[in-house]
Amino acid sequence: MLLEGKTAAISGAASLRGIGLATAKLFARHGARVAILDIDAAAAHSAAAALGPGHLGVACDVADKASCEAAAATVLAAFGHLDILINNAGVTQPVKTLEIDEHSWNRILDINTKGVLFLSQAFLPSMQARRRGSIACMSSVSAQRGGGIFGGPHYSAAKAGVLGLAKAMAREFGPDGIRVNCITPGLIQTDITEGKLTDTMRADIIKGIPLGRLGDASDVAGCYLFLASDLSAYVTGAVIDVNGGMLIHG
Repeated sequence: MLLEGKTAAISGAASLRGIGLATAKLFARHGARVAILDIDAAAAHSAAAALGPGHLGVACDVADKASCEAAAATVLAAFGHLDILINNAGVTQPVKTLEIDEHSWNRILDINTKGVLFLSQAFLPSMQARRRGSIACMSSVSAQRGGGIFGGPHYSAAKAGVLGLAKAMAREFGPDGIRVNCITPGLIQTDITEGKLTDTMRADIIKGIPLGRLGDASDVAGCYLFLASDLSAYVTGAVIDVNGGMLIHG
């Protein structure tokens, strides 16, 4: 088991078909004690209970600094320390540039980008004290290719911000033994995409994916596992594409 004796916190991890919950299940199977953080407290508690004894469900609004600090205090009190932080929480909105109002801009940036900062700030001091830790952040292929299927330009901007923030944190906290990396998924089949793809749309999208299929939550969870484990002990500041070849860099 790759995470035996490790502790992990995963934000946005209570959705039944989400990447966060798939990651929590995989981490638990590999021996980690997992804290599921989610804005839906009841769902977080239920998801943690389903993982089995020793896991934790915690209410957390990543866009609110006080909520992140409270969640971190709860996790650290229960686990004693945190080895792994997965900044997975996010939200999207399928609108075009001229349709983005100030409220929508703030909402998308607050949850997707500011949330990474706030939750990382809440756990980093404890990682610094132990001089170890792994942080993985959810970005998106839309940040790299300038737009996606379901996310507007503000989503692309927010996820591009995650890339820059994570790389800067990797450089800053590397001397403390803390690794920070990013994952950039392509089109993954979750609740966000459920019911939004017609058969024609799906077929057209798959034509542009060399591996010939859409991604599953488990595909992303596997990369999170790699970044959380000692298999990636010398990897920091990296961006790992999980898109089936939808975007191949030159």
